[in-house]
Amino acid sequence: MELIHWLTNKFLKGKYPYPVCDAIIKFYENGKFNGVVLVERKNPPFGWALPGGFAEYGESLEDCVKRECLEETGLKVKILRQLHTYSDPKRDPRVHTVSTVFLCRASGKFRGGSDAKNVKVVSVKEALNLKLCFDHSKILKDAKRFL
Repeated sequence: MELIHWLTNKFLKGKYPYPVCDAIIKFYENGKFNGVVLVERKNPPFGWALPGGFAEYGESLEDCVKRECLEETGLKVKILRQLHTYSDPKRDPRVHTVSTVFLCRASGKFRGGSDAKNVKVVSVKEALNLKLCFDHSKILKDAKRFL
């Protein structure tokens, strides 16, 4: 019982980073790689970003990224691999997050949904020329060798 009391005091009263997931979705049309999927955010910070979001309690990061991609883009994704975890406390201007990034594959019809105003597929070069939200430019640069 003493251990539970200690854990409750330590973890429920402190400030801790929030786990989030981001997806680099390689989009295919007619079996051919067409680019990566970006979403235009409805909520601050405004701009273009990789699909992703906060993990829910009791949800694995793999399930989180699949759920967020479906909610934001309408696409069911297949996870190809986990790329990296990004933990810079300043990566999200709202709150300290730790993002696990997954490389995914998808095809089909996409649409903006949830907190995404628009969805588009762009070349990696075009994506890197955009001013992306959060640290998503860094993430795409790091992932170039997989694209």
